Amino acid sequence: MSLAQVHYTSAAPGDEGTAGRFTAVGPGVSGALLAEIEPLLRHELPDGVPDHPSDGELRSLPQAFTYAALSDGSRLVSRSAPVRATGGGVGPGVRFHAHAVHLPPGVPLPGDRLPVEAWRSPHWVAVTPGGAIPDPLTLPPGPTAVSEGLDDFAVSRGPWLAAVLADLRRASEPTESGGRPVVLVERQSADVARWLGLASVTLPRESAERLTFTTYTRRPGSSAGRVVGVLPEDAETARAAGLRVHVCAGQPPSAGGTDDAWAATAARVWRSRSPELFREARELPGEPFAAGPLAVTALCAGITLGPDERAAAAGWAADRPYALDAKRTGQLVEALTSPGIDDRTGPEFDAAGRLFGALEGRCPAAVTAPLAAMLVTEAVRGGNGSLELPRRDAFVGPEGAAVAERLAPEILTELSDTAGTRSVARTVQLLRVARLLGVDGTDALPGVVDRLAPALLAEAAAEGGTDTPDFAPALLELLDEQFEVRTALLGALDRIAPQDPGAVARFLERVTLPFTGTQALPHLRMCAEVPGAMATLGGDRPAVWHRVLRAAGLSPFAEPLVLRTAVGLVWEDRAPTVEEARLLLDAATSDSHRVAGTWARLVDAALGAPAAEPSATGTPAGPSAASTDEAAALAHDLLRGFPGEIGGRERAGLLLLDLVRELRTGAPEPGWAETVRTLCAQAEPVEPALRERAHAALVERLLAPDRPGAELYDFVHGDDTELIAAYDRIARTETVRTRLRTQPAYAADCFTVWTAHPHAGRTWPPVAAALLDEVLRPAVRAMSAEDVAEVEATAGRTGSSGRAEAFRTWNRSSTLGRLGRRIAGRVRRG
Repeated sequence: MSLAQVHYTSAAPGDEGTAGRFTAVGPGVSGALLAEIEPLLRHELPDGVPDHPSDGELRSLPQAFTYAALSDGSRLVSRSAPVRATGGGVGPGVRFHAHAVHLPPGVPLPGDRLPVEAWRSPHWVAVTPGGAIPDPLTLPPGPTAVSEGLDDFAVSRGPWLAAVLADLRRASEPTESGGRPVVLVERQSADVARWLGLASVTLPRESAERLTFTTYTRRPGSSAGRVVGVLPEDAETARAAGLRVHVCAGQPPSAGGTDDAWAATAARVWRSRSPELFREARELPGEPFAAGPLAVTALCAGITLGPDERAAAAGWAADRPYALDAKRTGQLVEALTSPGIDDRTGPEFDAAGRLFGALEGRCPAAVTAPLAAMLVTEAVRGGNGSLELPRRDAFVGPEGAAVAERLAPEILTELSDTAGTRSVARTVQLLRVARLLGVDGTDALPGVVDRLAPALLAEAAAEGGTDTPDFAPALLELLDEQFEVRTALLGALDRIAPQDPGAVARFLERVTLPFTGTQALPHLRMCAEVPGAMATLGGDRPAVWHRVLRAAGLSPFAEPLVLRTAVGLVWEDRAPTVEEARLLLDAATSDSHRVAGTWARLVDAALGAPAAEPSATGTPAGPSAASTDEAAALAHDLLRGFPGEIGGRERAGLLLLDLVRELRTGAPEPGWAETVRTLCAQAEPVEPALRERAHAALVERLLAPDRPGAELYDFVHGDDTELIAAYDRIARTETVRTRLRTQPAYAADCFTVWTAHPHAGRTWPPVAAALLDEVLRPAVRAMSAEDVAEVEATAGRTGSSGRAEAFRTWNRSSTLGRLGRRIAGRVRRG
């Protein structure tokens, strides 16, 4: 089929306002298409073109070789070249001529060639022909001139290869917009064509056909092509337009290029002058631009690749273990395990591990043995704890013996090291490799598990959250593989559980350890039981405690440490209540609590009990009264049961509680106020509730009618601000006020006390005076005349006649005061 050709040249002299004109148009090219084609054919010469260039200077000027897609689905291949002027034109001595071929929709190039292959066609002309000329797209059969020298060009552009190929690949994608082209900066437009020649060999056919381009333009921002070439002086214009610019005509980039593994592999193939590998790689299964097939092909051909590309090759082969024949599989393994490689990465080793797993059992052991040896060597020397290790039978024979002999001393030395800090994953990996290679680590095992057990808890806590720790899968595999390690490690965890049972319980919630066998492991079983017990029984802590204790399978009398574990699990972050502490104390002997150390929790419960509301009668009142009595009784029992263990401030606090019990129920030793002061000082920092409880108990006894006078005297003259404030506070309670109003004898007694010590220090007199005026006076006012007389008489009998006279005077002043206020009010109203 004959293709329509179009010729376009610079404007003739006198054609002002036009850039050029069509001088010949083949059949089938409409006027609308010509309007779309014309901007594609215009050629803007670079700055500084001589007026009368020599033949060499003319040949060195850039040519625009263009492949464009038109709006109707047709395509255009053209060459715009500078020519010597024979008259006026765009420059004094240079014009341009454009020669184009129009390809209707769906019509391929002759010979099914790619557009870039017509770049060096000898049939492009620089003048408008007088008759028919050969189609420049009709090329002779076989390789064309475009492929000549591509290897040398690729090597010369090595620093830019990977980055440019990555961008050309992206530019060839179906969804890529042609409005933001990739810009290649070269001194010669022919080198831009060579880049496109590299792309035509590297990319799949359908991708290369989508690459519209022009090898030269002065206006890259307005170009419709996906790839454009510019001269160095126009690079800044391209950057200003926000385009992706590759300056391939200057200093090589300091960092080479791209994180695209496919492009990096393609660049290495070109630098190895092996472009035939692209066709070979496309015959392998996989996505068009997957790095795996190309990387496998390159490695099998002996081309050196980087770690990302090797990882891609190993990963691809692991997913398709049947895609390669035995020869290429062997070549791939040999390339991956080459002793000359010193830049392997974690992802590469992981991919190699997957490849080993895919090939093991499908290939002879001689093929997979190098992979296995590389993996275990990395596990020991590289510290890669995420590696998927081979099975034990991978090292049967001389290969295994050689690896074991080389690595065994390193493994045992590191496992026995007690000075360094080793992660859980590292320890687990070493133990697994030791078994894999048959290394005898029996002597080192006790020390290893003693260090591993606390490390498990510490690392899991450091990770936080509730997810399974990173080391858990490898740990569970280790315990499944090695019975002796499982037994020793579970025993070590069981031994440390009483020290921090909460941490062990949280660990077991995240890592399900296999301890359902014949080992007793009472503490681990308790730690595993507590989440379910709490979920079922809720806030009933005594019930949870009983259930957890039953899970141990041992009596606290036989194994007291189960007490510690159970208490730590149920009351981890708080002290028991007094009632709960009494239950714990009665559940085992004092010897059991002494061995378990749980007596300290009972002391905390007693000292931390809330204070009761005071009463004036010596009997506890209020919602916390029962717990106060129980706390005091508990303190008494703890002092008897653990005399050698309780000391310091805790002992003083318990003695203070015991004194509270005696103040309320018995007759403590004399010197109450001084004892309270002394014990509070010894118990510092004393709990506020305990101090309040002790003060209240003392004051309640001192406000009782039967208190010893000597104790009251010592109290008043002790001038203790806190104790006197407590006395004032409790004397003002409704209980005291009610008793004053209803019991004349009690009112008389309080009058006697509150007036008997007018010079007892600085604190007592103002408090006593305020109580007389603000507490006793309102109570007396509310009494009947007979009750007032009885108060007066009782004050005289228990004190003296002077005391009765003092009461009459005090009461009369109150009456006169009321009478005076009534008279003053009447005068004001009059």
